[in-house]
Amino acid sequence: MNLAMKLALKAKGMTSPNPLVGALVVKDGRIIGRGFHTKAGLDHAEIIALEEAGDNAKGAKLYSTLEPCTHFGKTPPCVDRIIQSGIKEVIIGMIDPNPVNNGKGVEILKTSNIKVKTGFLEDRLQKINEPFIKYITKRMPFVTVKVAQSLDGKIATRIGESKWITSDKSRNFSHHIRQFYDAILVGVNTVLRDNPTLDAWFAKKQPMKIVVDSKLSIPQDANIFSAKNKVILVTLPVSPGQETENRKILNEKSKIIEVKEKAGQINLKDMMRKLAQLEITNVLVEGGGTLIGSLFDEDLVDKVMFFISPKIIGGKEAISSVMGRGISRIDKAIKLKEVSLRRIGEDFLVEGYVK
Repeated sequence: MNLAMKLALKAKGMTSPNPLVGALVVKDGRIIGRGFHTKAGLDHAEIIALEEAGDNAKGAKLYSTLEPCTHFGKTPPCVDRIIQSGIKEVIIGMIDPNPVNNGKGVEILKTSNIKVKTGFLEDRLQKINEPFIKYITKRMPFVTVKVAQSLDGKIATRIGESKWITSDKSRNFSHHIRQFYDAILVGVNTVLRDNPTLDAWFAKKQPMKIVVDSKLSIPQDANIFSAKNKVILVTLPVSPGQETENRKILNEKSKIIEVKEKAGQINLKDMMRKLAQLEITNVLVEGGGTLIGSLFDEDLVDKVMFFISPKIIGGKEAISSVMGRGISRIDKAIKLKEVSLRRIGEDFLVEGYVK
């Protein structure tokens, strides 16, 4: 199962909205088939492994990190092919959280007189598929907040200068992790202040770019429009006939999503639901402080990655990494779980889960 998981991870960042899945066919203690899911719409891991094994799959064991599917989606059910292959035993890492399948694959295999075992490396497999699990069960994307800040929690000076607070190594690492997300999300003030491209330098597949912009104040020539990957602008609705020329031009450069209003601002929960409808399973939030604070206020953050530079910026007017409404009492502070700390160049990376 560990080998199957390593196979699954080869496609990390490439399979959304599907999960990462690896499979092995084993006969007489020897691996005769290997497979991993590479992209939504293409063959599942079990099918690839069975094809490699061929007729030798008869009487063999199949190891799969995820319960084989039973429903027709973009591909036929995997259980049918497993039954036809003559596999005698299936060892499953974790049950499929998808309500359409959840447990049905096991039942069908057992009904077909195939021995089934479940629950191997389950915690680790759930971890690698945490975006898929949240997306498929709650129809909301998995949200990671990434911050590059000074030791005193600032992401820019009092005049808005922010390049560069963290080291080259931290920035390179940040570009490396971008490739594992469906989309990078920022507020419009980040675009106005920094004019980023939000590309992932080392990625085979570029993430989408999402800008929260209630008034559509983003410049038409912003760098974010210069790359080939899709740009999504999240904004408030306009009345029929009130569409401006600027809005029409931006609509040609991007996909505009209108969401509900909350206290005159973007309703972030409605935004996340609509992003999930676009099959966006995980989002990397990169600023600014107001957007990040609001996401925490709305209980929408699942994970954090804080890159902390040993620099002190100071100044009450300097921009903090987490703003928003915040808390009134210390005992209400958001507490992280599964916290890790590592050194990256001269900086420190603190990671943890909110939920």
